[in-house]
Amino acid sequence: MRLIEEIQLKIQNDLWEFSRHALDRMLLRNIKLHEVKEALLAGEIIEDNPNDKYGPSCLIFGYSGTGRPLHVQCSYPTRLLVKVITVYEPNPLQWINFRSRRKNS
Repeated sequence: MRLIEEIQLKIQNDLWEFSRHALDRMLLRNIKLHEVKEALLAGEIIEDNPNDKYGPSCLIFGYSGTGRPLHVQCSYPTRLLVKVITVYEPNPLQWINFRSRRKNS
């Protein structure tokens, strides 16, 4: 099973949680829980960080049900719960098609 499929299976089974940072960012950015879930379930991994200093993580890009682009950084599904580390709406000046970082951004 691919990494994104393992993450999505955990999300579908409500085996996920949010870091304090992610919850704070969601409040500041007016991002709703259902939008994060929709983006994760329809998303794709755009950056894989297996050697992240706080543990393996990946950046997922997906659209909410209303078409809002979101980036969601989350832990690998190696533990019982997938942890959402941060969530944000990508800045088009920093991203090409919301999937690749622009150089000098």
